[in-house]
Amino acid sequence: MTLGYRILARNYRYKRAEIDMIVSTEDLLLFVEVKYRKSERYGHPEAFVSPNQQSLILSAAAHYLEETRWPKAIRFDVFSVNAENKITHFEDAFH
Repeated sequence: MTLGYRILARNYRYKRAEIDMIVSTEDLLLFVEVKYRKSERYGHPEAFVSPNQQSLILSAAAHYLEETRWPKAIRFDVFSVNAENKITHFEDAFH
């Protein structure tokens, strides 16, 4: 991951939840979910971040924030990767 992002954790786990990546910039902490699909027959990859999965990610993020006492802004992003390895970045994908 580039563009001024610093990877703090990969596959961060808390109870039943997993956050694919936790990255930071100078003033922002991002919780990132990466979705890949080799076919879009059943929908785009980003559509597979279910409300239940979002809830689990939010729970894990709350635990991470409690552990680290991050003092600045946070955001939840989704990176969608299709069969042609085209990456689409969805900023602030859920709350």
